[in-house]
Amino acid sequence: MQRRRGLWLVFAVVLFGLAAWLMLSGQGEEEALPEMKVTFPNRLRPRERERMEKRRTYVLPLAQAGTVAEPQPVRPRDPVLAALPRGKGKTAVVIEANAIRHSPLGEMLLECLMRREGAELEKFKQQTGVDPLQDLDRMVLTDDGVILSGNFGDKRLKELLASRDATHYDYGTGARMYEHSYERTLPDGRVERRTAPPVGMWNDQMLVFGKNPNGVKEVIDRVEGRGPDEPPVISEGSTYGEMYGVISVEQLKKLFPPDQQELASKLAEVAENVELHVDASSDFAMTAQVKGSNADKVTDLGKSLGGVLSLARMKAQAEGEKELAQLLDFAKVRPEGDEFKLELAVPLEVIKQQLAFCREQQDKDSKQQEAQPTP
Repeated sequence: MQRRRGLWLVFAVVLFGLAAWLMLSGQGEEEALPEMKVTFPNRLRPRERERMEKRRTYVLPLAQAGTVAEPQPVRPRDPVLAALPRGKGKTAVVIEANAIRHSPLGEMLLECLMRREGAELEKFKQQTGVDPLQDLDRMVLTDDGVILSGNFGDKRLKELLASRDATHYDYGTGARMYEHSYERTLPDGRVERRTAPPVGMWNDQMLVFGKNPNGVKEVIDRVEGRGPDEPPVISEGSTYGEMYGVISVEQLKKLFPPDQQELASKLAEVAENVELHVDASSDFAMTAQVKGSNADKVTDLGKSLGGVLSLARMKAQAEGEKELAQLLDFAKVRPEGDEFKLELAVPLEVIKQQLAFCREQQDKDSKQQEAQPTP
């Protein structure tokens, strides 16, 4: 089951993993890159505002919407945003898988992905009745698990989730829980019983993978209005870009290399949260907004981070790494009072050059297959 679950994640993870890798690798040609301009995500654009409004599809049952004594307006809401964690120090990152799939960047990365995973993807579609490239809309990464939204109503998927003696039962007003366990015999003859990550399906449009059943139920509770009376960590006004969300400073510390742990500690000390936005509709452009309660400390942190980027740029220039040096030209730190924005980018033309090796390898494989004798 875990292997099949991994196929759900591979597309979006590969998209952003490859795009990040492009910033640090050198698969492209050695010629100098032309001067390029990148537009960074900073606010809701018309198409994203329209997308936001269309996603207000779920109306709470009257019992949750208000009482007769205290009537409240029943306003439709986005069930995915409602499912997100509440409170400070939480991580929730939304990947707009469907939007990326149909972007120029997504088309190029999909071409590379299908070379290796095409057969597995087709097998997955036949087994579950779900096509991740068409039926998966969004993927949400949190501290406690993964949330997928899309079209999950095919009976083959439900039969698969209920197979292998899984415990499954209704929960709330529109969800069903699936809890799996299995046994294996150890070398010494003892039988070990393990539990797989539980899965919750809500209204045939959301799958929740968690660490334990209670964690999955908490997500469903939030969707159906039984959660805490706090706003989600991502507001509607922050749903711009093809990837967006809030990352806790504790999670960010884990991403820093060993030689930058001093900067990581300063980030954890100063920042309250980091809001991330990535535009992958053309170029790969990212903004990370760092906020803190002490404006002076936030300013100092921005200067330190800017210094690290400047040193990396000079090192790349000195070592003749032209592509990396030019990419770092797009890396900026912009102070704004008690916060600052970090901007990073990979222009689409650069990505095309970097991904040229994928097409070349595909052509090479095709020629080798044609050269093989027919049995």
